[in-house]
Amino acid sequence: MTSRVELPWHRGPLASYDCETTGLNTDTDRIVTAALVRPNGETLRWISDADGMEVPTAASDIHRYTTDRIRAHGSPAKQVIEEIADALAGELSAGHAALVVMNAPFDLPILNAECARHGAPTVADRIGGPIGPVIDPLVLDRAADRYRPGRRNLKTLAAHYGVELADAHQSDADAEAALGVALALAERYEELQVPARELHAWQVVWHERWAAGFEAHLRKRKPDAVVDRGWPLRAVTGGGC
Repeated sequence: MTSRVELPWHRGPLASYDCETTGLNTDTDRIVTAALVRPNGETLRWISDADGMEVPTAASDIHRYTTDRIRAHGSPAKQVIEEIADALAGELSAGHAALVVMNAPFDLPILNAECARHGAPTVADRIGGPIGPVIDPLVLDRAADRYRPGRRNLKTLAAHYGVELADAHQSDADAEAALGVALALAERYEELQVPARELHAWQVVWHERWAAGFEAHLRKRKPDAVVDRGWPLRAVTGGGC
C-alpha cells in the first residue's frame, strides 16, 4: 500500500478569507463585512449589522461601510458570524483546502471573539482541532524577502508582485488579491513550494522570529514594547497589528 503524496500547497485547493471591521481591537471591535473566495471560484460575501454598534468614521473612511449602511443592508451579527465560521470550517475540514488569510493574527482572532460574544462555536471547535493549514502572504513575504524596505500591507504587496487590487479594503477584492499574492510568492520562491501543513508550521516559526526582532527594535526607544509572537492566532488577544 502506497502512501498519499501531498501536493505543494499552491497546487492544491485554496480558499481565501478577508474581513473589514469597526476598528483594530480584536477583543472589542466587530466584523462589518467579510468574504470567502472558495476553491471553485465562488465568492461568499457578508454584511453584518454589528449588533447596532456605531462604525467610527476612521473605519468607514477606509472601507466605506457607515453605520447607516450596515443598519440598512446588514444581516444580524450572530447569523453572519455563524455563517462565516461554518464556511471557513467547511473549507478546512478533512484537509479539503488551505486557507489564505493576509495578516491572520488579526482576521482570525476577531472572528474568534465574535464567536465567543454570540455563543457560537469557533472554527477550531467546528473542525475539532487547531485552525489550519493557513497561508499568510504577509508572513511569507517577510520570510522570503526579509530585507526589502518599505511597507508590506496588501496594497503594497499586490503592486510588488503584479497582482490586481482594484478596490482595496473591500473584503471580496482583498481576499482575491491575497490569494493572488500568495500564489505569486510561491511561483517566485521555489523554497515555499511544500505541502500546506509543512508551510503552516514554518510560518509559526517565521512569525515568532520576526516578532522577536521587531520587538527588540521597538525596545530601543520604548523599553516595555511587546510584539505578540502568536500565529495564526494571537498568543494574547487585544489590539491591532
